[in-house]
Amino acid sequence: MTRTCLAVILAAGDSTRMKSSMSKVLHPIAGLPMIAHVMRSVLAAGMSDAALVLGRDAEKVEKAARLDGMALSAMLQTERKGTGHAVLMARDAIAKGYDDVVVTYGDVPLVRPQTLLSAREKLAEGADLVVIGFHTPTPFGYGRLLVEGGELVAIREEKDASDEERKVTWCNSGLMAINGKRALEWLEKIDNKNAKGEYYLTDLVEIARASGARVVAIDAPEAELAGCNNRAELALLEMSWQQRRRHEVMVSGVSMIAPETVYLAHDTVLQPDVLIEPNVVFGPGVTVESGAVIHAFSHLEGAHVASGATVGPFARLRPGANLGEGSKVGNFCEVKKAEIGAGAKVNHLTYIGDAFIGAGTNIGAGTITCNYDGVNKFETRIGENAFIGSNSALVAPVSIGDGAYVASGSVITQDVPGDALALGRARQEVKPDRAKAIRARALALKAAKKAER
Repeated sequence: MTRTCLAVILAAGDSTRMKSSMSKVLHPIAGLPMIAHVMRSVLAAGMSDAALVLGRDAEKVEKAARLDGMALSAMLQTERKGTGHAVLMARDAIAKGYDDVVVTYGDVPLVRPQTLLSAREKLAEGADLVVIGFHTPTPFGYGRLLVEGGELVAIREEKDASDEERKVTWCNSGLMAINGKRALEWLEKIDNKNAKGEYYLTDLVEIARASGARVVAIDAPEAELAGCNNRAELALLEMSWQQRRRHEVMVSGVSMIAPETVYLAHDTVLQPDVLIEPNVVFGPGVTVESGAVIHAFSHLEGAHVASGATVGPFARLRPGANLGEGSKVGNFCEVKKAEIGAGAKVNHLTYIGDAFIGAGTNIGAGTITCNYDGVNKFETRIGENAFIGSNSALVAPVSIGDGAYVASGSVITQDVPGDALALGRARQEVKPDRAKAIRARALALKAAKKAER
């Protein structure tokens, strides 16, 4: 679309019903602040210019809203006088004379770019004002969209509606697109002659019609236009986002055994033929390549899993974990800031942090890289096709060469050359019949304690 457009995003609310120490638009959905979801949709709908109306936590909200490729201006609304007043905070930006002006809200994070584009397309076809509405079987409390002859004639609030008008199930979302050449003219005509003494954006419908403008409404799914006022609604938004994204991912070729138990982040990348078992959580920054399997009850964040690799069950990949092709991180293992080479195995009960594990290497159960001395972090490097015996502690900084063996139960504090065997444990001693004496002593102590009672 070649038409110029300004997005006006209202994000100045006090968020009192959230009962939170921060603005509600900073609360995350899928690990991304609500306001950032809105801005992504705005940009994807071809609106590279935006005016952000701010209130609480203004600097933090503005920072969260900034995107590459978008020219963002911010203005502070110090008084709350209604939605019409809020939009007029962007007066200077609107006055530049865009073809379209689209009004949306910072706490409506699920609105799709396609919906915003549909409203703009109606303007391009000749409408002057486009209101985005939704159908609901429970319209109580919403403003009703009253349509006659294909045009929107009024938005009637619940308290003002007649019994017949209350039967209407097409409701106002608050989002709208306005002819940019006339937007300021109409906005300045909104008055506050109502019970609350506020300037209502919905008055634009009758103001525009009175000037001979064409006003229409378009429809979008109710879930897409849902706002957020409290933590319960925040959870519902999260659920809706997850359902939408899971569906998109599965349609793209990813298998999920129990999708309702899988939680994705806003930037999770899952390639076709990935298999996700139940109860898996993806934090931000995860890419999983084709053919990989994420077993149940695993948690991944800031990690890259290459083709054919397997993770879990009950595994944790922390930021910087990079699993090579065909590698394995098994049950009750944690990997942080570490390269796991192609075909390498970290199978059981193991911590690998600040490390490089070469291709084909096997890490035995209970092995840990001791990467932290209480102040600084150090690296462990293990070559290709090495074997680290179970219950070993590798005290960084340390290097273990290609093909080396580390005996089970070793504490390794010095470098191990390639193809060498390293043992870092006390020599075993066997004392015949000593177990009998120890057992007899223990039984005697137990009997003495019993006699004292």
